[in-house]
Amino acid sequence: MKEFDVVIVGGGPAGGHCARLLAKSNYQVLLIEQCEHFYQNNFSSAATPLETLEKFDLPQDVVASVWQKITIVTSKVRQDWESQKTLGAVFDFAKLREFLAQEVERSGGEVWLGHRYLKSWQEAEKTVVSIKPKNSDAIAVSTKVLVDATGYARAVMYEKKRDRPKFLKGTGIEYLIEVSDRDYEKYSNSLVFFMGYKWIPKGYSWIFPMNNNQLKVGSACLEEPHKFVDRIKPLKEYIYLIFKEYMQLDRYKIVDIHGSILEYSIGLNDRYFRDNIIAIGDAVSTVNFLGGEGIRHAMQGAEIANEYIQEYLKSKIENFQGYQKSMHKYFAYKWNISDRISRRVYLEYPDEKIDRRVAVLKSLSVEDMMEILFNYKFEKVTNLLWHYSMVKLEKVLNLIKSAIVSSIGAISFSKARE
Repeated sequence: MKEFDVVIVGGGPAGGHCARLLAKSNYQVLLIEQCEHFYQNNFSSAATPLETLEKFDLPQDVVASVWQKITIVTSKVRQDWESQKTLGAVFDFAKLREFLAQEVERSGGEVWLGHRYLKSWQEAEKTVVSIKPKNSDAIAVSTKVLVDATGYARAVMYEKKRDRPKFLKGTGIEYLIEVSDRDYEKYSNSLVFFMGYKWIPKGYSWIFPMNNNQLKVGSACLEEPHKFVDRIKPLKEYIYLIFKEYMQLDRYKIVDIHGSILEYSIGLNDRYFRDNIIAIGDAVSTVNFLGGEGIRHAMQGAEIANEYIQEYLKSKIENFQGYQKSMHKYFAYKWNISDRISRRVYLEYPDEKIDRRVAVLKSLSVEDMMEILFNYKFEKVTNLLWHYSMVKLEKVLNLIKSAIVSSIGAISFSKARE
């Protein structure tokens, strides 16, 4: 039986980056991924600010396109914010994960594709992990630390589905399409987001540019009751609505259709560790639920986990309780605000209020919008709405004042005539 310091289950951004960091620190690492190659589950939209590349030392090869414009479209309103410089990138999700896996192997670690995690158990002072290669019998390896990077499945941390707590669940579907040069040019430098009942109740839709005249068009929604909308159509119908009514596409080629699920723990009450098992990425809700953005957050969480895994392997700590505290310190405040806002906007706002909120944002700069969308500086919106409310209140008071003055004038005139 092969022995490892760390076995990581799941080859997404969190698992791949964690394995990469540990392998570079000369630990014996095994990264297992159930898909036979990374293009089998190429499902993430993967838009990110430009600084993500430098922060996590990522090459240009993993970038499918860059963007400098943000557009938000509601049922009746459209707003654009554009910069003269590049603001962000859209990852090629498969190439990103493939790069991280190659980095693991270059640093002496092992990557087993087409291997599915079955179960694990304690044996002496180590954990035995049962893994099933495709078209072959299960094999076993041993490890000092086992990492759950299986995303919403949380396959390692929760041995039985009935042990899982209640999660806020979101479902998304995305079409990768190829369009003409003329149609591609319209969206080649933009992130377009759709909100409101017309485009997608209980969530949002999007258009992101890729390379080779390809665009990603997707829709996602929360699986929770809406205050005003009784039922919604299948998600693909909203995507076809965007094709027909917004993009007005005459011809396009569907290259791929993929979907995924996101399960988020309200208040970040996930199980972060159990004995020598630690969870990272979406397995501990490391995602901004308002916009569904997860890649850079998953990689940041992997860096935090890496520190504690190394401390554990050096016998400097006995458990991963400190990891949970560090994750909450880094993410909890922003995530809790983002969670509350997302549920309010997607499940409680009437359509007219969504229109008004987006219309108010027109006075913000593109830098302000980047701070809101990607750095969660929601106070910018709060201050703007407060100012907007005060202006409206002042107008109402002035109207009341004018009405009172007019009434007094009319009464005085009437008495004078008497």
